[in-house]
Amino acid sequence: MVTIAKTPRKRGRKPQPAAPIEQPTTTTVVARRGRRWEVTARDWRRYQKSPTPEFRQRLLAKYVPLVRNVATRMAMGFPRSVELTDLINTGVIGLIEAFGNFEPTRGVKFETYAVPRIRGAILDELRALDWVPRSTRAKSREIERAQTALENELGRSPEKAEIARHLEISEQELYHALDDVSSTCILSLDEVVYPDDDNRQVPRIETVCDRNSLSVLGIIEKGELHSFLVHAIDHLTPQEKLVISLYYFEELTLKEIGEVMVISESRVSQIHTRAVKKLRTMVRERFALTG
Repeated sequence: MVTIAKTPRKRGRKPQPAAPIEQPTTTTVVARRGRRWEVTARDWRRYQKSPTPEFRQRLLAKYVPLVRNVATRMAMGFPRSVELTDLINTGVIGLIEAFGNFEPTRGVKFETYAVPRIRGAILDELRALDWVPRSTRAKSREIERAQTALENELGRSPEKAEIARHLEISEQELYHALDDVSSTCILSLDEVVYPDDDNRQVPRIETVCDRNSLSVLGIIEKGELHSFLVHAIDHLTPQEKLVISLYYFEELTLKEIGEVMVISESRVSQIHTRAVKKLRTMVRERFALTG
């Protein structure tokens, strides 16, 4: 039988001292102050006693999330053309101004004091960059509120006359206001949209078209019509040709044409009407046959 010798346990053994805990520096105190990275009144007192640029920069850096939070909430009500990064950069300027004017002795938290200053700095910068007059923006908000109120009251989209009566202005003034407001809308051509006749996403620039310009087919049809009119005018009488030429190419009035042709204005009108009817009939017959 093997006997295992037990090491006698020493009585009254003192525990070994733990490794010395590193005392947190000012930076770690600020950085570990909870999720919101709040700077306490004690930190402010330390900064007032030793207002070094390094300590000031560290305190400001801990409030950058506050600026980001304010800018993010404000960006939800702005158009997509407004970049969040620009709002944050402008809000930091407001943060710096609030930091310089803040007095901890008044018993107000810095967050409470800084948030209105950050919002004000962002709004001031947006107003400075906005080319639209503030009066136009105010008109836009008034019209939107009137439309919303009338929709709730009537249960349908209000007409222009109803909006004008609600705003106590004339319809002409309302149309002028709508013209001014329509110029304030900005759309991004790179924004992805859904066309009306397709579920496929396409950039907005692909849906933009000039309704006043002719398509390739329209240009061909216009050239064909022009060529046919040249041929059709040759079938008019010399008197009708002269009236058409003076009226449409020389841009003379009927009275001036009568003076040139030494006939009355009413006679010129009759000749012009007869020539236009002949041309219209020939065009209809021609394109009815080819169509």
